[in-house]
Amino acid sequence: MLDNHYLLLTPGPLSTSRKVREAMLKDSCTWDAEYNQGVVQVIRQKLVSLATSAEGYTTVLMQGSGTFSVESVLGCAIGSDEKVLIINNGAYGARMVEIAALLGISYHELDCGEVNQPSLSAVDQILACDPTITHIAMVHCETTTGMLNPLHEVAELAQQRDKRLIIDAMSSFGGIPMDIAELNIDFLISSANKCIQGVPGFGFVIAKTEALEACKNRARSLSLDLYAQWRCMEDNEGKWRFTSPTHTVLAFAEALKELEEEGGVSARYSRYSQNQASLLAGMERLGFSALLDSTLHSPIITAFYSPKAPEYRFADFYTRLKEKGFVIYPGKVSQNDCFRIGNIGEVYSEDIDALLKAIEQCCYWRK
Repeated sequence: MLDNHYLLLTPGPLSTSRKVREAMLKDSCTWDAEYNQGVVQVIRQKLVSLATSAEGYTTVLMQGSGTFSVESVLGCAIGSDEKVLIINNGAYGARMVEIAALLGISYHELDCGEVNQPSLSAVDQILACDPTITHIAMVHCETTTGMLNPLHEVAELAQQRDKRLIIDAMSSFGGIPMDIAELNIDFLISSANKCIQGVPGFGFVIAKTEALEACKNRARSLSLDLYAQWRCMEDNEGKWRFTSPTHTVLAFAEALKELEEEGGVSARYSRYSQNQASLLAGMERLGFSALLDSTLHSPIITAFYSPKAPEYRFADFYTRLKEKGFVIYPGKVSQNDCFRIGNIGEVYSEDIDALLKAIEQCCYWRK
């Protein structure tokens, strides 16, 4: 257990290491070369290296939560004469639909339902029937349910149909191995407080340089102008257009070091996968059922059906677990009563074992 008041078993913000938290104890000047060149530029380079060894990619850091970065990509990558196919099977796919509607972006929504992976034949049929579609947007790990969507298969369809690909990898990048050049991803979006195990405050976009260049003069927002943010960082050696979240950036730099020390993305993926497997097996032993079939699970977060006992209340269950040092997540699926448990962040096998013991003790409705 961490030297903290409780362990966050959520998809982010998540429990971080002492070193990551301590990194925020230093103040930095947003104009200073030590900060911009020595920290921001190094972060940008390391993120590209995590994503691919191929040339032609760059990174833009963007203030705000991950949704700010999603909105900046959708608002800048898709021109007024272009159209995006949004694959929606959860709250975060639905959020992309909402963003597109509010920004006046032309889009086609493929609503798959919250507990289904997208049908590849349906995606292909839409692309075949609507030649005006220029982009495909999809969430990789839909944390509404914990579902891992078929990234490689959708990427292959995008290449076959010559469509630009936008991937919300908010809860997967840094925790699931991928090569974005091999997948021909144009824009990959993630956040500081997910699998790289930093703290909230900014998101980032890893993109093809030529795709970013096409975003010039397309922004539908001043502060979320992805192209302008990129040019400012490129032309001023890491300088942000507006105030940088300096303490969060320093924490993220430390988190990247810890990822390297752990053995990189593959090692982290192995730890997360083992956490999830142990969690699922232990919860099933305790009589809980997972929302999804095991073949659909990601190693990030798992949704479980709520007990059917009339005495059960999530708020009571949550409070009892928190008193024992564990914080879990409420459900976000609209059609099923469930709750979620994440296993990313500074969470190890002994933490999962301790959680399962605590859950067994907190099943008050069985007494």
